Order: sequence, then structure tokens, then C-alpha cells
Amino acid sequence: MEHARLGDNQVSGDTLSPIYQADGLCRVLSLDGGGAKGFYTLGVLQEIEGMIKCPLYQRFDLVFGTSTGAIIAALISLGYQVEQIHGLYKEHVPRVMKARTPRAKTAAMAALTHEVFGEKTFSDGKTGLGIVATKWIIERPMIFKSSAAQAHGRTGTFTPGFGVKVADAIRASCSAYPFFERTTVVTASGDSVELIDGGYCANNPTLYAIADAVNGMKKDPTNLRVVSVGVGTYPEPKPGWRMRLAKRYLVSVQLLQKTLEINTQSMEQLRTILFHDIQTIRISDTFEKPEMATDLLEHDLKKLNILRQRGRESFASRERELRAFLIGIPT
Repeated sequence: MEHARLGDNQVSGDTLSPIYQADGLCRVLSLDGGGAKGFYTLGVLQEIEGMIKCPLYQRFDLVFGTSTGAIIAALISLGYQVEQIHGLYKEHVPRVMKARTPRAKTAAMAALTHEVFGEKTFSDGKTGLGIVATKWIIERPMIFKSSAAQAHGRTGTFTPGFGVKVADAIRASCSAYPFFERTTVVTASGDSVELIDGGYCANNPTLYAIADAVNGMKKDPTNLRVVSVGVGTYPEPKPGWRMRLAKRYLVSVQLLQKTLEINTQSMEQLRTILFHDIQTIRISDTFEKPEMATDLLEHDLKKLNILRQRGRESFASRERELRAFLIGIPT
């Protein structure tokens, strides 16, 4: 697959991208799911982009995302800079999360994806892309990919994103049932597939991204550099009186968050066992102060901005490692 690379002397906005010498490395970016907590992810990515002084798609060969991570990953692949993505999040996330019913949340998410992604397809990306969703009926992952190079087989019939628009694939990846309705997509081969949130099978998609790079793209594991970004871990918010009246809703939120967190940690443990030889930086810190209490359905922009600030701080604690990974010049 041809895509823009550093060294092409490309211009982004008013800033000329730095020219990096080809070093034979394959760089992978993996972004966790977590609803509104994706603001933490954006804080980390803003600092990474500032460090490398160019849009992220120009330094990463493959970008994978689940749920909120899928939104960010797709926008990166399409050439958006992090501050642009942050602007979209501030505009749309509160509107989606404030919706009271699954139908209303689903409609708000559909409006978001339609407005932001329009008719974009998986062939429009500037770098490799993977979006994780979960098949409802047969309970298996469905991973939308941009290139046949990422396929582990059946390359003869490969169609980017199964022929599904980016907007629809993202809506499926973000369908956190039962808070959102299930999403049905129709593939290029005419198959109708009912999907739910990718977090149910891989809320942390790093393992799938590495599998694509090693088994699909045939990259030498010693030449891989993987950056895996989570959404942080926080105390659960204390329910207000409205939530106490809706105990079933509160329990459902807690159960969903617990499910996604268990999945995230399980995938990370598997990665360290199966691919311990692949150099990986995992960024997802724990914040225990009461004022950090939040959940994936948060819509208070003030609190979400705090999450973003914490993401920027998490970057700072790993800046030296990231610089070596992405620039090749240790400090």
C-alpha cells in the first residue's frame, strides 16, 4: 500500500514536516476504547505530535483503534492533526453522551460520523488503518482494514474495510450495547452483519495491530516499534440522586466499565507473553484522586479537559523512550 511517509517533504498547514531518514522500522500506534475518556488519549497524542513536529500519519505505518480509539485512529489516518480532532471531540462528545436513551445516543453518534466522515472509505487513508468491532451473533471480532497487506489470508477477495464506509465502521466500533443500539453494516459482498462495540473483544487492540504487522505485513518483529495508548484508570464517580433512582442504569455502567477494563488488562497481559520481544511503550496511568472520578459516559467538558491534561502529563513520564522510538535520537 502506498501512503505518505516522512521524507516526502510534505507540508502540513504552514509547517514543513521534518525529514527523517529511512531506518527500516515499522511504527504502530494502538488506541484503546473508553468513550469520553478518549480525551486522555488526545492529551498524550498532542504531545507526541508536538515532539515529532508533523501529523501522526506521517510517522506511523499502521494505526489501530477500538471505539473512541477508532474515531481518533481514523481521523489520524485521514490526515487530521490532533488539535483538529480535539476540536471535534469538544463539539460532539458531550452531545452524544448527554443523550438519555440508547436510540438517542445512537442517533447522535450516527450524526457525528456522518458529519465528520461523510462518504470516506478505507481507501482514502494516508497510512494503514484498523478498526475493531464485534459480531453480535457469532461473537467474533470483525476488523476493518485499509490494505490487503494487513490481511492474514484471503487476499484475493480483499476489499478495503469490507466495502463499508469509514463512518459506518466507526459507528459499529462505538456501539457500546446496551447504551447504544447494535449497528448493522452491509459489506461489498452483500453480507448483512450486526455489530457491537469492539471493546467486547479487544478494548486494547495492540495485540491485533501487532498480528497484522507481523503476520500480514511480514515485518520483522525486531524492527517493530509499538506505541499503545489507553484512556487512563480513574475512580468511579459518586452517583447523584438521579442515578440513585436509576440503580439498574448505574449498575450497567459499572458492569460495562469493568468488562472493558478486564478486557484491556487481559489483552495487555497476552501481548507481553506472546510478543515480549517486540519493543512496546504502553501509556495508560492510574489516577486515584477523587476529583478524577469519571466514567466512559462523561459529558462535563471541564472534567474532560482535566483528563486531557493528565494525558499530557503521562507523555512527559515517557518522553525519553518515545523520542528514541519515533525520532531515533535519545535525550
